[in-house]
Amino acid sequence: MEEKKKTNKKFILIFGVLIVLGLTYGIYKYVHSLAHEGTDDAQIEKNMNPIIPRVTGYVTKVYVKDNDYVKKGDTLFTIDDKDYVVKLADAEAALVAAQGNLAVSKADVGSAQANVSVSEANVQSAGGNIETAKIRLKLASNDFERYNNLYKNHSITKQQFEQAEAAKLEAQSQLKILQDQQRASNFQKSVIQAKSNVSSKQTDVAAANINRAKAALDAANLNLSYTVVTASADGQVSKIAIQTGQLVQPGQSLFYIINSSNVWVIANFKETQLNKMVIGQKATIKVDAYPDTDFEGTITSFSPATGSRFSLLPPDNATGNFVKTIQRLPVKISLDKNNDAEKMKLLRPGMNVDVDVHLK
Repeated sequence: MEEKKKTNKKFILIFGVLIVLGLTYGIYKYVHSLAHEGTDDAQIEKNMNPIIPRVTGYVTKVYVKDNDYVKKGDTLFTIDDKDYVVKLADAEAALVAAQGNLAVSKADVGSAQANVSVSEANVQSAGGNIETAKIRLKLASNDFERYNNLYKNHSITKQQFEQAEAAKLEAQSQLKILQDQQRASNFQKSVIQAKSNVSSKQTDVAAANINRAKAALDAANLNLSYTVVTASADGQVSKIAIQTGQLVQPGQSLFYIINSSNVWVIANFKETQLNKMVIGQKATIKVDAYPDTDFEGTITSFSPATGSRFSLLPPDNATGNFVKTIQRLPVKISLDKNNDAEKMKLLRPGMNVDVDVHLK
């Protein structure tokens, strides 16, 4: 009986200790939950810069291997540039031709302007001659009237009268000739002026062609530079999915550079956990791969919609069978700069983490 009593006492003692421990743990978790929100639905994220060629061509050489570290500006691979060198030479020749056309057009404009000046001088000269001819005609007409009266009075001979009449007719004829010449000079001036205007327009067109040729030359230089593909940021390359001789196309994603300069966490919290969470709250992050190291972070933003809304086939609850499911909202947590830089380099996108947000 004594042995049985001792056993019962041990059992009661152990049971009591377990109850105390359970209560202590429960109280601790309850108190902890008042000031913390946590989730294990979270992953490490980094910028993954895709390497995309901008021109078509065959790969001539690959300078990196799988998982190499690169610096911004390092050459990753090159594309055969023979076609682009030819196009550059063609663009340079087109620019020279356009510049030559502009010089010819300017020379034509100069010649046309000189012709306009000559025609204006001819018109002015004709105008002066017409005025002189009008004066001569007036004098000849006056002489004819006097000689006509004298001839009627038989004061002069018929020969003198005919000479006065001939002088008048000659003055009239000379005036008409000069007037016809003036009209011809005006017409010639208008034609030459029109040609001058056309030459000026051709000069404008030639200048525009030069600008077009310069733009084509810049584009040719740019395309030639694109045959050397360089790293857009510091980081580590992914698996290299190209080889020498492979044809690549513009817009084709070949591989990635994982940018190591910026690290953050996307934590998918239940919608029921967001009541007390705000931007700026601190968070403790444990990475499954490195359980002995804690990382510090800060909430920087909340997603504008739940994760299910960004899925390929978002759920539509407008059917007859509705089951309420707690949704999760992605929360971005940036890792603070005071974390160990060497350990930060060990983090890889997609790694699972546990996040504990400090509400107070």
